Amino acid sequence: MSELLKSIDARTKLAGTNKLEILLFTLGQDARNGRKETFGINVFKVREVMRTPPITSAPEMPASVEGMVSLRGALVPVVDLAKYAGVQTESPRDIMIVTEYNGHTQGFLVEAVDTILRLDWSQMRVPPEMLVAEMGGLVTAVTELRDNRLVMMMDVEKVLSETSRYDDEFQFRTIRPIDRPDCTVLFADDSIVARKQIQRTLDAMGVRYVAAINGRQALSELEKLATYAQGQGKPTSDVVSLVLTDIEMPELDGYMLTKQIKTDPRFANIPVIMHSSLSGMSNQKLGLSVGVDEYVAKFEPQRLAETLARRLGASLPVEAE
Repeated sequence: MSELLKSIDARTKLAGTNKLEILLFTLGQDARNGRKETFGINVFKVREVMRTPPITSAPEMPASVEGMVSLRGALVPVVDLAKYAGVQTESPRDIMIVTEYNGHTQGFLVEAVDTILRLDWSQMRVPPEMLVAEMGGLVTAVTELRDNRLVMMMDVEKVLSETSRYDDEFQFRTIRPIDRPDCTVLFADDSIVARKQIQRTLDAMGVRYVAAINGRQALSELEKLATYAQGQGKPTSDVVSLVLTDIEMPELDGYMLTKQIKTDPRFANIPVIMHSSLSGMSNQKLGLSVGVDEYVAKFEPQRLAETLARRLGASLPVEAE
């Protein structure tokens, strides 16, 4: 199974071309509807695929967390994705996908892995509202294969957040308003969990914002704001102070969004901050290569607030302990 994940260098070169590679997997046949759905995860987030090792149960874990496994001397939490997604199946989850993103490692139990598929982000579509509602916001993008199978990109950031309790209130308690009421941040992210966390951070800072669910929508909003600014006889940077973008997004990813911003004279002097769970140095270097001004890892609202405040030319008051 490790053969699936070779040629990492070749995959790294995909960044900036609006392309991605996804590992396809299944969770088993759902007893509720008789279907076996196909899911996908970005290969950049996959460290290895292996047979499920012995799992040690641990107390006070969320229902979908089966326990812990020891990988190379480190304890790694294991999430049963079928339980998490509400898929009622008797299929054994004999395969574990070991994922690594946002500086954390976790195992995902699945029924089987299929293959690695190379796609253009433009082939990935925003999921229909009915599917979003049915899957509880777990799917961030969908695409149809030549054999008519629908592949659903799973929001693994949502899984990580809800099984690790990242959204605890203490993460926001020290963030205070900044002295820049004139600032507006445009941000783009396809993850519901990530968008909520960004909104909470900006609300705590007292900063206005425009939200987009992917790079294509963000570029459209930016062009509207540029047209408005032109009508007012102002540079676009007077109405958009900063762009905050994820990397992985359907239709147009964060690398291509940044490229288009940085090569358009209308958007001169607008800093672009990349906000992603792809926390490897290679991803950060690729962001810099397309013009990203700075990189901030997800699920660190205090650090995000500090970076935004600095880039917006403001100080960030911090509550005394």
